[in-house]
Amino acid sequence: MLFTSLGLSDPILKAITETGYTKPTPIQAKAIPLVLEGRDVLAAAQTGTGKTAGFTLPLLERMVQSHKETGTHKGKPRRHVRALILTPTRELAAQILENVEMYAKYLPYKATVVFGGVNINRHIATLKEGVEILVATPGRLLDLASQKHVDLSRVEVLVLDEADRMLDMGFIHDMKKVVKLIPKKRQTLLFSATFSKEIKTLASGFQTNPALVEVAAQNKTADRIAQLVHPVDKKKKKDLLVKLIKDGQWKQVLVFTRTKHGANKLCEHLEQHGIQSAAIHGNKSQGARTKALAGFKENRIRVLVATDIAARGIDIDMLPHVVNFELPNVPEDYVHRIGRTGRAGREGEAVSLVCVDENDFLRGIERLISQKIPKEVVVGFEVDPSIAAEPINQGGGRGRRGGGQSRSHNSSRGSSSRGSNDRKRSEGGENKSSNSRNRSRSRSRNRSSSSDS
Repeated sequence: MLFTSLGLSDPILKAITETGYTKPTPIQAKAIPLVLEGRDVLAAAQTGTGKTAGFTLPLLERMVQSHKETGTHKGKPRRHVRALILTPTRELAAQILENVEMYAKYLPYKATVVFGGVNINRHIATLKEGVEILVATPGRLLDLASQKHVDLSRVEVLVLDEADRMLDMGFIHDMKKVVKLIPKKRQTLLFSATFSKEIKTLASGFQTNPALVEVAAQNKTADRIAQLVHPVDKKKKKDLLVKLIKDGQWKQVLVFTRTKHGANKLCEHLEQHGIQSAAIHGNKSQGARTKALAGFKENRIRVLVATDIAARGIDIDMLPHVVNFELPNVPEDYVHRIGRTGRAGREGEAVSLVCVDENDFLRGIERLISQKIPKEVVVGFEVDPSIAAEPINQGGGRGRRGGGQSRSHNSSRGSSSRGSNDRKRSEGGENKSSNSRNRSRSRSRNRSSSSDS
């Protein structure tokens, strides 16, 4: 199948051709026709399989067809929000906007993105000019709506991207508030890296008879990603990472840590050994995060050290290496992390440095992905068998599902609320209650928000 067979208009096809793509991915081939029919769609696919284009391309096509039918394609298009794309993090929101602008290159529609961490006045000024496509994180969108700076009453299409991540970060109440602001008669597209009972429950409340699209087994890692575990003592992890990078001559490496402090310390260690690196996490300003990500994409920064805030916001087609410096305590996050490599049909390598404390996490991950990950001991970094496992302080982790969290949580179900709130704080997500948001609205007009959303 080619993109030309999907019923897309010439301006969209021209933009696609300029990206170098000719054949849709499986998720695109299945989802695009359904979206073009006007159906609500509930779609899941492995990360890195092209979900963004799966909703962006048909969304643009439906806007084109609507203009032709109403005669408004002649002259200036209507400048009100017709499509709203809701997403959990700043990086992912910015990435989606890039895709929208790329595919809408030869169309007259204007798109913008709004999220926390930047002065709200910038968003107000852009929205005042009028946009058709709005990409947003929940908290900043609600702030703008409450101040009457954005009108969502004529939204025709709602896209919930990475909906599972939004649930995990505790955005369910904000999502419900947003849905109340848009028309009941609309098309709703829900895209997710995973399917779960929670996601299907969410879909039943937001969608009408959705078409179900799933192109791969749930929570499976891509075959093109070579996975490897290096058992190592915790105190030797930093030096092992330096060795792997230098001996392997790795030029572009995305490294995941569990905490923000850990990310900063690891960057310091890498720099001390002559490896240019930068950290990206919730305590960094939006400017610093944007600069670090740009430097990494342009190969000016060799190693980007990130917490899970970046697990779904980094889209680099040819990223060769992902390293789990510390395993995530939630197994699904492992899938999202390593999905940053092996994208767009290319091969990639995912390496995990696992100490004795993380063996429970590793077993939880292997159960989730239904496979044993090969282990290889690096000479000079053999594990000391006399070292006993110690409980890991999961701090901002969610602790909702699997992966050995039982050591720190007596009830994973009962801790979900605490975990969501902790994740929002630890990853720069919105941690304001509704009351505190109301109190801060008057102040927020003239200052930057520190939240992800």
